[in-house]
Amino acid sequence: MVDIIVLIKQMPDLEQVKIDSNTREPMIKNVPKTVEILSEHAVEEAVRLKEKYKGKVTAILLGNEQSSAIMKKAFAIGADEGIIIDGYEEHNPANTARILASKIKEIKHDLVILGNQSADSITGLIPGMLSGILNEPLLGNAGKIEVTETTVKVTRILEEDNIEIESPLPSIVSISQEINEPRLPPVMQIMAAGRKPIKTEKIAPVVSKAVTLVSNKAPRSERKKLIFEDMDKGIPEVVKVLKEGMK
Repeated sequence: MVDIIVLIKQMPDLEQVKIDSNTREPMIKNVPKTVEILSEHAVEEAVRLKEKYKGKVTAILLGNEQSSAIMKKAFAIGADEGIIIDGYEEHNPANTARILASKIKEIKHDLVILGNQSADSITGLIPGMLSGILNEPLLGNAGKIEVTETTVKVTRILEEDNIEIESPLPSIVSISQEINEPRLPPVMQIMAAGRKPIKTEKIAPVVSKAVTLVSNKAPRSERKKLIFEDMDKGIPEVVKVLKEGMK
């Protein structure tokens, strides 16, 4: 048996995020939250390991009262329990790791599975920070996970080669997107997920004095848009621009 904690990241739906033309800042107010793609792969892999080795999957999400839909998606895939930690909305990896580690310490586990980075901040810092705080080995960029009674072995995806690494349990495993293809849960499983209870735990707001957000502005775009109704006239202009860009 293997008891697994899977960490879920929620983020604004990037397809619906627009940039304010005046301030160049992203307009995320009222943009719905969605499951970060690697988190979905992480839940899928945790459930696959549970189905293969038996055990339990506990999902943890830093969110708020609007995060229940995201947790229900994890339930639909096959997570057994879900905990939403409400009250933290900062984007500071050090504080994020401390809050997650504090909760992980309270839960019996053999593995902690999470994405190797997130699609919004793309720091890739959380797995290593968790490893340091929890004093558990980190096996990163996993494309395959195998578990025995006392060890976990992963196939690590590299640019030119794949390598196998192994560590004793408990361990932290960060996964790459190549590890699996998340399932589409059947309707009955989705309905059952909606009836599962979700634990919500409030924490005091965390304020970082060491790290502050300086800017989240989009880069200034100097692109010009030209429309050619006659394609034959437009092709030479496109070729000209491409040649200039290659100089």
